[in-house]
Amino acid sequence: MPVVTYLEAIRQGIWEEMERDPSVFCLGEDIGIYGGAFKVTEGLIDRFGPERVIDTPIAESAIMGAAFGAALTGMRPVAEFQFMDFIGCAFNQIVNMAAKAHYRWGAPAPLVLRGPSGGNVHGGPFHSQNPEMWFVHAPGLKVVCPATAYDAKGLIKAAIRDNNPVIFFEHKYLYRRIKEEIPGSEDDYIVPLGKARVAREGHHLSVITYAAMLYTALEAAEVLSKEGIEIEILDLRTVSPLDREAIAATVKKTSKVIILHEHARTGGLAGEISAIINEEAFDDLDGPIVRLTSLDTPVPFSPPLEEFFLPKVSDLVREARRLRAY
Repeated sequence: MPVVTYLEAIRQGIWEEMERDPSVFCLGEDIGIYGGAFKVTEGLIDRFGPERVIDTPIAESAIMGAAFGAALTGMRPVAEFQFMDFIGCAFNQIVNMAAKAHYRWGAPAPLVLRGPSGGNVHGGPFHSQNPEMWFVHAPGLKVVCPATAYDAKGLIKAAIRDNNPVIFFEHKYLYRRIKEEIPGSEDDYIVPLGKARVAREGHHLSVITYAAMLYTALEAAEVLSKEGIEIEILDLRTVSPLDREAIAATVKKTSKVIILHEHARTGGLAGEISAIINEEAFDDLDGPIVRLTSLDTPVPFSPPLEEFFLPKVSDLVREARRLRAY
C-alpha cells in the first residue's frame, strides 16, 4: 500500500467519492485553480472541471447557503472553509437551517463542511482555534476530528455518503507531518462515523483523546512504559455522536482515566465525557477523572506562549504518574 500524508489521504477520499458519485462537488475559497490554501483540492479542477470544483468569494455564509441549497436538491456538496476559525460567519445557517432540516420536514441535508483547525503552528488567535464544541452542542450535526491518514480518508468518504450535515475538522499540524500506508482506490473502504478505536492497549489507566493530541498521548505512553506504567489510548475520531460504549469499556478496563484535548477547558468535551463516565462506569472508577486541556484563553501567537498554552507530553506524564499513584 502507498505511504501518503494526512493531507493526501483527505484529497484521495474526496477524489474517489467524486469519481464514484456525480452528485458530489466541491466549493470554497481558492479550491479550484489554486488548489486550496493547503493544497487539499489540488488537481481536482483538472479532473472534474470548474462545474464540480467551484471557486467562491470570501464569504462563508454564501458558501454555506449554496451548499445547503444544493444538498436539498439532491447534490452532495463538500464545502471548504479556508480556516475553520471563520466557520462562525455561517453559524446561523449551519445550526438553524442545515442541522434542523431533517427534523423539521424530513429533508436530508447531505453536505460536508471541511477545513483546517488546530494550533501548534504559530498561527495566532484567528488561525489556530478548535471550534468543534460550537457544533457538538447543536443536535442534527455530526462532528469528525480524525488523527491518522487512514482514518482521515475513511471518515471523509463516510461523511460524504452520510445523509446528515457533517463538519469535518482537519488538524493542520498533521497535514504533512503524519504519513502512513493506506489502501488505494481499488479498496473502497470507509471508517464508520461515531466509532472510536483503541490506538494503544494498556491496563493501568486510560487516556481518551482525539485529533493531534493522539500523538501527545502516544509519545507520553512511550515515556511511561519505561516506568512500568502502561496506558490505554482511546482515539474518539468522531466527537459527535460520541462512542459511549467505547468510553465506558476503557474505563471499566483500567479504572482510571485522563481526558486530553486541545480545545479550551471550560465547556470542552472533557466535561461531557466525564458525565458519560459518571453515568455508565462510575462504579468502575478507582480515582478522580482528570482533565488535561488548553487554557481558557485565545490561542497565543508567540511560540513560547503557545507551547505553554497547549497540553504537552510532560503534562500528561506528570498527571499519569499522579493518577497511577492515587
